[in-house]
Amino acid sequence: MSAAVSNSHPYDPLNADEITAAVAAIRSGRPELTDPRFPLVRTASPDKQAVRQWNSAPSAPPPTRAAFLVVYDRADAATYEARVELTVESGTVSGAIADWTHIPGVQPAIMIEEIMELEQIVKKDPAAVAALARHGVHDLELLQIDPWSTGTLPVDGVNPLRRIIRASAYVREFAEDNGYARPVGNLVFVIDCNEKTVAAIEEGDPIPLPPESGNYDVASVGPLRTDLRPLEITQPQGPSFTVTGHVIEWQRWRLHAHIDAVEGLVISDVSYLDGERRRSILHRAAISEMVVPYGDTGNDFYFRNVFDAGEYNLGKTVGSLTLGCDCLGEIRYMDAVLADESGAPQTIANAICMHEEDYGILWKHWNFRYTEQPEVRRSRRFVVSAIHTIGNYEYGFFWYFYLDGTIQFEAKLTGIVQTRAVAPGETPEYGTLVAPQLDAPNHQHLFNMRIDPEIDGPDNTVLEIDAVGLPIGPGNERGNAIVARKTTIANEREARRACNPATARTWKIVNPNVTNRFGEPVGYKLVPFTGPTLLAAPESDLAKRAEFARHHLWVTRFDPKEMHAAGDYPNQHPGDGIGAWVTQERDLVDTDVVLWHTFGTSHLPRPEDWPIMPCEYVGFTLKPVGFFDRNPSLDVPPPQGHQAGHCHTVGDEISSALPEAPHCS
Repeated sequence: MSAAVSNSHPYDPLNADEITAAVAAIRSGRPELTDPRFPLVRTASPDKQAVRQWNSAPSAPPPTRAAFLVVYDRADAATYEARVELTVESGTVSGAIADWTHIPGVQPAIMIEEIMELEQIVKKDPAAVAALARHGVHDLELLQIDPWSTGTLPVDGVNPLRRIIRASAYVREFAEDNGYARPVGNLVFVIDCNEKTVAAIEEGDPIPLPPESGNYDVASVGPLRTDLRPLEITQPQGPSFTVTGHVIEWQRWRLHAHIDAVEGLVISDVSYLDGERRRSILHRAAISEMVVPYGDTGNDFYFRNVFDAGEYNLGKTVGSLTLGCDCLGEIRYMDAVLADESGAPQTIANAICMHEEDYGILWKHWNFRYTEQPEVRRSRRFVVSAIHTIGNYEYGFFWYFYLDGTIQFEAKLTGIVQTRAVAPGETPEYGTLVAPQLDAPNHQHLFNMRIDPEIDGPDNTVLEIDAVGLPIGPGNERGNAIVARKTTIANEREARRACNPATARTWKIVNPNVTNRFGEPVGYKLVPFTGPTLLAAPESDLAKRAEFARHHLWVTRFDPKEMHAAGDYPNQHPGDGIGAWVTQERDLVDTDVVLWHTFGTSHLPRPEDWPIMPCEYVGFTLKPVGFFDRNPSLDVPPPQGHQAGHCHTVGDEISSALPEAPHCS
């Protein structure tokens, strides 16, 4: 079931009519553009204060709608940014260009249409066909060509100002075959996307194609298990949440969700109803960038690193979700409407999945001295998810909202590992054999989540909290004292922070202007994912371009222009973004702050990751710390049904008033 979409919230994405009107305004207003493409069409974010004012009076009209566009003209290889004001008269949407700016020296993201043209460009080039033949590839009918952004690594004889992609080849035996089982080794094509030609060929000694297939469909894997019995999840009275356009309400939570063309799944305007007060917690959160660098030094791999948000427009890779496969239970869906590179709106049905799921025990205690029964409550969480397919990998993004005020983000990594052909008998130095003559190189997946908090208002401060054991001394004669050591992150000079599992380090976001009943500032803490940072050498091309990935946390003062940790245009760019922003050394105390959390995994592939990889999980948690005066989930009713009366004490009068809940495990 899909939720109807209406532009009732300031953060609603552009609908199909608005996309069409914005693109039409560019075409009519800039007739000198002979071949305009539209790598990015998205809502122009309204002023944050305007959103706050609308929240205080939601029946009032939302702020003025506008579209932000990145326009690329192939004829002069120029990139432009545009803002188009949108108006509605008699049900018809129209647009007018309010701002038009040439952005010199940048390349917009690689476009899907450019990726889809690669195979024909290679097949039509005689030198490329001859190179493939030297590597044992003669039948081009089922050739697979994958794109690789090139960064600023040079290509001999190719002007670095050209719009280029490096591309690798794989051989399939039939249309649905897993091409990653047979990579063509030591062969890379450099494609000029504007000229649609092969600009260069980087070639080494031929390597035989790996001999085994890598298919994983039902017909390919042999007999299936027969002892898995059905697992049904039902809610006979329907779900406990409502969806109005892009606004979702569940229990005390209210939030906004949509798909952005660059960031993918975006959660914004998150608040919690605490008694009679609706309290703001999170203004906006989304993946600002993610980098996947490969650690193999071979001629066909050394350049492989991808910025999936900025170089490939992560949001455009979102897929439609299917009941019973991607989502299980009483499901509601939300569609996404995104513009293709011609500027035409495209609808991705069921792009966002929403549902509730049981999550075990919420809290429990058995007063064994004086009663025969414990008190226990079941936890459940509300899930908002989307899945993005980027080449060989899938990334599932899952936001969880809990009954006790906790927010959690989890990325689920699956799909097919990237592969490299190796000679018979060769042992890979920088990877793992996952099949005969098939190497899966070592690599990393490093995400950066932009967290724009609003803890009971816009003016917040970030504290670094370490659990520290004190040395033996006066007042701690037995050496058992533990304190919470607080360090205020007061200026962007101190913005680069690292996880410390030895001290259980967290980062607490407080509002100094709002206190709880103990006189302490209300707050939420970021419980980070303690994982790796970027392993590439600090002086490398990649480290300069992915500076965000060299630290677990950055803190900046809010600037509406600072949305993407590696800058707005990382494609073929030497480096931009958060490393430059913090040189402004802006003060961070009692102001509008933004946290940038880098988390992920260093993937040393296993044979068990082939031919398709079981999910790997990374993420983080936001937990209330003094935001509430006590456990906010005390009012969760006890479980009912399935002999649940044996796990809690409830009087007859209260029990009769509880809703019937036949499923309790």
